[in-house]
Amino acid sequence: MSAWLDAFVPAFALLGLGALLKRRLLRDDTIWAGMERLIYWVLLPSLIVAALAPLDLATLPLGRIAAAIWGALALGTLVSVLMARAMGHGHAAMTSVLQGGIRFNNLMGFAIVGALFGTAGTGFGAVATGIIVPFVQVVTTLAFAFDGTRGPPRPAAIIRQLAFNPLLLAVAIGFAVAAAGGLPPGIAPTVQALGRASVALGLLCVGAALSLQSFSDRVPTQAATGVLKLMVMPAVTWGLCTLFGVPPLATAVAVVFMALPTAATSYVMARAMGGDAPLMAAITTTEHIAAIATLPFWVWLVAP
Repeated sequence: MSAWLDAFVPAFALLGLGALLKRRLLRDDTIWAGMERLIYWVLLPSLIVAALAPLDLATLPLGRIAAAIWGALALGTLVSVLMARAMGHGHAAMTSVLQGGIRFNNLMGFAIVGALFGTAGTGFGAVATGIIVPFVQVVTTLAFAFDGTRGPPRPAAIIRQLAFNPLLLAVAIGFAVAAAGGLPPGIAPTVQALGRASVALGLLCVGAALSLQSFSDRVPTQAATGVLKLMVMPAVTWGLCTLFGVPPLATAVAVVFMALPTAATSYVMARAMGGDAPLMAAITTTEHIAAIATLPFWVWLVAP
């Protein structure tokens, strides 16, 4: 029981503290925007590189994990689009349902699997992130590009967005460094220190971005997206991991990461790329609150 409390209480407490700080102490949006940029461009990429760098890739079942996760993400993408269309939503709202259905709060994931499964859990968390991020970034970038209102998408612009995405770059660097034998002395502890800073600051920023006023916005859409993300996606991932013979710890981490609520940066992306930002804020908030119950359930179900 103490291990569970150590894993879940800090993660959700930091979300609550972030919400409190935003409303009582640090009300200036520019402060949070600056922290979000620091996390997105420096700290989170450092966490990914630091977690991937020491792995022995030859001993990991990367193909089987990737097949399970990408299979679940492909199904989630299809269901998200069809569900949004069935509910009569336009393209902007569809992109919010899509982000709510397949994106994930990896900072919360690292906090939980690190506390529950130690260094091995963090390593598999980095592998899961390295597999999920490319799929999600490509799909969401293409979804926003094909909105039909700004003319045909420009391949060069799409490629440029993907090529300079800091999370994709971190994944590529992390796998390359792991293949080369790890980070050199001096560099490794520096990158690790930056990575550790991302978890607490990131969860505070997520909490600050949540909005309780969004509960009443298109409740059926919120509910359907939440069920897809928090229940269907981890269930499909678990089934595919079992089918492909993924080891127990890797399965548990993959399921936990796929059971995470959507990323808070989904709102930022919706606002910047012409999506339905109010619906995205609503989905983000309700998924994080619902995850208080669903995440412990999945950990209890799949923990080795």
